[in-house]
Amino acid sequence: MPALAFSKEFLQKIKALLEEEKVRLTSELEKFARKSGHVEGDYDSAFPQYGDKEDENAAEVTEYATNLPLEESLEKTLRDVVQSLDRLTKNTYGICKYCKKPIDEKRLLARPTSSACVECKKTIVQEM
Repeated sequence: MPALAFSKEFLQKIKALLEEEKVRLTSELEKFARKSGHVEGDYDSAFPQYGDKEDENAAEVTEYATNLPLEESLEKTLRDVVQSLDRLTKNTYGICKYCKKPIDEKRLLARPTSSACVECKKTIVQEM
């Protein structure tokens, strides 16, 4: 179902927001991780190298352990952004994946990666 309910200007604004977020997320990931050569959109945290002393080794392990969940979170958000940009290209952006109705513009402006309307999202969250 095409996203005809949205103006061209609105969709351009959303695309700009998503592109900006994609750049920001990629930049954040590249501060401590490298792109995986095996899986698209996957990054591998780099193990920091501070030295060979015991306290330096402890700092390396601590930083690496801190970066792993951050990497996962940033990757997930980046995947959501890329999927939203793909939906824009396919003219399916802004349509709830559950009820197939348009998602409210205010929701999309607040969370451009939304793929569910508020009503369907509430139902899903209550079921969990």
